[in-house]
Amino acid sequence: MEFCITTGFDADERDTVAALYWQAFGYKLGRVLGPDAKALQFLRRVIDPDYALVARGSDGQILGIAGYKTSSGALVGGDYGDLQRVYGAWGALWRGLVLSVIERDLDPDILLMDGICVHADARGLGLGTALLSAIKAKALELEKSGVRLDVINTNPRARALYARQGFTPQKEESTGPFRYVFRFDTAIEMVWRAQAN
Repeated sequence: MEFCITTGFDADERDTVAALYWQAFGYKLGRVLGPDAKALQFLRRVIDPDYALVARGSDGQILGIAGYKTSSGALVGGDYGDLQRVYGAWGALWRGLVLSVIERDLDPDILLMDGICVHADARGLGLGTALLSAIKAKALELEKSGVRLDVINTNPRARALYARQGFTPQKEESTGPFRYVFRFDTAIEMVWRAQAN
């Protein structure tokens, strides 16, 4: 299958991007951002095309996305006001508090990957590898020294892909009692450094 990597997506593709992101992360975030209809409404509201690298098929269809985060913004941003508009005041309050458990600090010298997802029908075609290469190129374009990501312990396939692409484990963090909410026990921070390649 032929594909190319582009930057950003159009307004009429927000539903597609939100659905793809939820397909990839709904299991992990479902107990916090669910039900599905509310989660998709929230994602459509907060996703930012300025922080997305998109794998497209020869027909232009979105097959995968790699998001990133900087001090200026992120693929999936949003604040309490966005949560409140979708979930109401109480729903926004507890969701914001729970989501803060998995919030990651930014390092001004390292590009933070903010999710990577490939459509189920397009897996195994090299899109994940291509998107990771595009994220590395974006880091260099932004004059960053590397890329950081987190991979959960229940996703060994993704961890193996990241390792093949030069990402090395730095530390592991436990979710503690929140493992029952997010459905994973630990997250492994992995970093790719430009000067090492």
